[in-house]
Amino acid sequence: MISLQHVTKNYPGSALPALDKISLEIEKGEFVFLVGPSGAGKSTLIKLLFREQLPTKGEIYFYGRNLARLNKKALLNHRRQIGMVFQDFRLLKQKTVFENVAFALEVLGKAPKEIEYKVSEVLDKVGLAGKEKSFPAELSGGEQQRVGVARALVKDPLLLLADEPTGNLDRNTSRQLMELFETINCEGTTMIIATHAWDLVDQMQKRVISLEKGRLVRDEKRGTYGYEF
Repeated sequence: MISLQHVTKNYPGSALPALDKISLEIEKGEFVFLVGPSGAGKSTLIKLLFREQLPTKGEIYFYGRNLARLNKKALLNHRRQIGMVFQDFRLLKQKTVFENVAFALEVLGKAPKEIEYKVSEVLDKVGLAGKEKSFPAELSGGEQQRVGVARALVKDPLLLLADEPTGNLDRNTSRQLMELFETINCEGTTMIIATHAWDLVDQMQKRVISLEKGRLVRDEKRGTYGYEF
């Protein structure tokens, strides 16, 4: 599904590359944790997969297509196949829960009836049925993050990327969110989650890819976080 071949990413003004000669394969349906210290390159890798940025060297393939060679139409289609979940939720404060999730389909030109059905379905899946008319400020942090997950899921993505999704959540809420991610993964969506939540990584025993100073230092099929605090 995803193939990185000798990928390097340099940023102007930085002496060291954000990513340095990364090569790895991720299969359809996998659940992958990206771990490592701050500045290790986790967020950069996620941005490259979403094609928000391009590698300085090397190639990234998604279902056999070189992401650097996508034209505008193909790039839009690529991003439609990916759901993004952020640490800071990124909800539209002036829109209700329903409207925040519906917006992801409106920009794709979906019909109102389809939008209503899909949004209701995905809000029920993430445990927010009955919260449709609430505004983000009326929700807990965990509920806001579930809205973010619903917005990512409503377009039926092949891949879900999450960048520190539990960073603003307490431990219990973080565990509930990871359980939700695991359910989504069991339904066929490939998951790549960048996280510092060492306890959840250790508990879930999924594939762990560890980065340090832009380099891939560990790749374990049933791994642990591997860093001490």
